[in-house]
Amino acid sequence: MTPRAAEDGKRIVKVLLDENSIGAGNRDVEHERAIAIYDLVEENSFAPVGHEGGPYWLRLELKGSRLIFDIRTEDDRPVVAHHLSLTPLRRIVKDYFLVCESYYQAIRSATPSQIEAIDMGRRGLHNEGSELLVERLKDKIAIDFDTARRLFTLITVLHWKG
Repeated sequence: MTPRAAEDGKRIVKVLLDENSIGAGNRDVEHERAIAIYDLVEENSFAPVGHEGGPYWLRLELKGSRLIFDIRTEDDRPVVAHHLSLTPLRRIVKDYFLVCESYYQAIRSATPSQIEAIDMGRRGLHNEGSELLVERLKDKIAIDFDTARRLFTLITVLHWKG
C-alpha cells in the first residue's frame, strides 16, 4: 500500500462475509478465511472509481455465479455495490486448487526441484487470477496488484470446501 493511499483513506479497513450466501465452513476453512481477510485489511489500496471518501468496509456476497462487492464508508453508509461475474475466474480457481493439491502432495515425497516447479505454477496461476481481477475491476474499483492478489486469495478461500 502506498503511504498516500493510507493518508487519503483509499483502503479497506473491514471485510464482512455474507454468511447467508457464503455459509460457514469447517474449522480449516474458517481459519483460512480469517487469514485472507486479515492480510487484505492489513495492507491494501482500494478506491471505488469516482468516490473520494474512505476508508471502506467491503461486504462480500455470493449470488449465483456473481460475487457482490458491497462497498460502504467506515460509518456504514453505502457507496456502491458491484456485481462481478465469477465465470471468467472459474477455470483459474479450479486449476489453482488442482496445483495446490499437487503441491501439498509433493511436499511429502517430491524432490525440492519438483516442489519448486509446482510452486512456480501455483504462483503463476495466482498472478493470472490477480491480473484478471485488476482488469475486471478497472472501471469500478482502483486496486493495485498486491491488493488484487489478496482479493484473489480471499475469492479462492470462499470457494474452498475444506
